[in-house]
Amino acid sequence: MRITCPHCGERDSREFDYLGAASLLERPENPAAFTDYIYSRENSAGDNAELWQHSMGCRAWLYVVRNVTTHDIKQVRLAREART
Repeated sequence: MRITCPHCGERDSREFDYLGAASLLERPENPAAFTDYIYSRENSAGDNAELWQHSMGCRAWLYVVRNVTTHDIKQVRLAREART
């Protein structure tokens, strides 16, 4: 699988670390909802928004939309831009 880093260009996925679902960017304020935030996550097939870090490159956090069945990458942008 190849991921295109906005800073470094296209790289092999072995240069990146998977950090989890992009929903982790939206941390709930409610303590009751926090338990679901930590432990209850969907594992659905198809397109998923994920967080990756270019750990063997520029170290940027990336927001990646990837089809978890086919591993086709639909979108890559900086995670800080995904929050705006």
